[in-house]
Formats: sequence, C-alpha cells, structure tokens
Amino acid sequence: MTTDSIPTRQLWTDGPTVGAVGLGCMGMTWAYGDDPGAEDPDQVIGHALDLGVTFLDTADMYGPFTNEEVVGRAVAGRRDEVVLATKGGNVVTDTDGDNFPIVQDGRPEHLRQAIDASLRRLGVDHVDLYYLHRPDPNVPVEDSIGAMAEMVAAGKARALGVSEFTVDQLDRAHAVHPISAVQSELSLWTRDHLTTSLDWCVRHGAAFVPFSPLGRGFLTGRYRDTVFAADDFRGRLPRFHQDNRAANLALVDRVEAIAARHHATAGQVALAWTLAQGDHVVPIPGTRRRTRLDENAAAARLRLTDTDLAELDALPAPAGTRY
Repeated sequence: MTTDSIPTRQLWTDGPTVGAVGLGCMGMTWAYGDDPGAEDPDQVIGHALDLGVTFLDTADMYGPFTNEEVVGRAVAGRRDEVVLATKGGNVVTDTDGDNFPIVQDGRPEHLRQAIDASLRRLGVDHVDLYYLHRPDPNVPVEDSIGAMAEMVAAGKARALGVSEFTVDQLDRAHAVHPISAVQSELSLWTRDHLTTSLDWCVRHGAAFVPFSPLGRGFLTGRYRDTVFAADDFRGRLPRFHQDNRAANLALVDRVEAIAARHHATAGQVALAWTLAQGDHVVPIPGTRRRTRLDENAAAARLRLTDTDLAELDALPAPAGTRY
C-alpha cells in the first residue's frame, strides 16, 4: 500500500485535528540503539509533516533531554503545522549504562521545573499536550495534576494527558482538571486497555494514544533472527527472548496472512487494527526512516473487513510479559 495523503482524526472533544497516525520520536535518540539505516531526524520529521503526520510525541526523559532538542530543531519554522506533545514525571537515574533505570517524580515542584525546561529545549512557548509520564506512587495524583493545571492556566500547555493510569487514577485526575488524552500501550499483543482506559476515553471525550502499536517493531515481522545490541532495550524484553520468539512469530505469521489479502504489510495491518478500536484512537509508531514512515502513514487508509478483525481479535496471547 502507498499513500498520497493521510486521513485525519480529532484528538479529543474540541481538540485539534491531526493525522490519524502520529509519530513517536523516542527512538530517534534513545532506547533502540544504533541503526545503520537511520536518517537524520530533521528529514524524518519534515517528511512526516509533509505527509500530514502532524501529531509528534516526545518526553524529557528520552535521551535524557536530547529528544526534545531534536524535535524542537526539526519543527522550527513549522510550529503551526504541529500538534506537539511532551511528558514529565519520569527521571532517568543513571545515564552512563544501558539499563535505563527510571523513577517517577510527580512532585509539583519537579513538574513546574520540568515544563519550563521542556519548553526551552523544544524552543516553543507552549506545548499542545503535556502528559504526566507515569503516576508517582509517593505523590497523590491530585497533587501532580493540580500542578499541571497551573501550566494550562499559564498558557504553557493547551491540554493535559496522562500515561499508564488505571481507571481509578483517571477518575481522580479528571476531577482536578479535564484529562484530554490517555497514553498507554495497545497493540495486537498488548490488549489490557481494551475494556478499561479505552472505554474511559470514550465516556470522557478524550483521545487514546497507543504507544508501541507495532510491538516495538516485532509485529512487522522484521525481527525474526535479530540479536539486539546492548544499548537496544528490546534485548531485555521477555517477548523478544529466544525462548518466546517462536510462539510470537507464529502470531506474526497469521497477521502477515491477512496482510497478503490486502497487498499490505503486517505492520500496516497491526496499525489498522489499532485504528479500528475507535475514532478517538491515534497511535504513535516510531521510526527513523522515511520509507517506514510512508508505510505507517498508509495504514491509516487500510480498511480491514469484519472477517479480518475477527481473526485478529482471536489471536492468542503472546508468550512473555511486556517487561
């Protein structure tokens, strides 16, 4: 499949209109190791905007910090074309190793500093969406969201979101300030949110933003024999381990069979399934290559049949946990 343009969706009630597939920028600077085929982020992000992929996702912890700088440089001069989201509240505690140790810091004083630092790195006076990256178990949700509500009042963020929240936490957060977007993992091999936060978003007019909708690349079928480098965190994820890989590749084989019926790729089918979960869903697959960006954007035009969706819904659970 190819695409000349990308369909659009409204992110949340009264929210901005964006391309139905967004772009997760994390892998451009962090977590996935070196890629000999990676292109300059300026080229990739510029191409995304040309395609109508206008919803860009970053965070202060990616790099850490460098990802926001990269995204900021890439969108300079095209800010009015972009719906820009970043996150705060996760802190990388060791930047020297390859283990990516992270702790949560949802204290109001930390978040107030974090948004100002993010705006400086991005080179903008506001972001369209600011997420609490994860709930801090040591800080009441109400305190964190209360500090973030100040950002909206000050014009530093247009709307607020949260990531990986339970429904109870969503209710508590929403009682303090409207939650416009919920970001959590959702894909053909991670379906935990289908009957929880996905439904919550429908009831509250919020967007649901799936990260890792391609299973960190595994659902594309391109990692059948890959040995991941030490600086690629996928090498430590159970679903990528050799003892689970055969079972999980059998799942991918079934996705590829459906893709063949549409002259599409397995990755496009995986994204189309995610999009089919509701008009309020805007996935943010990441890539460092323009050809993959073209492929991902084209998935927004793929219409799966009821038979396709039933087959995909019936896929077995993957072998191995997420982390």
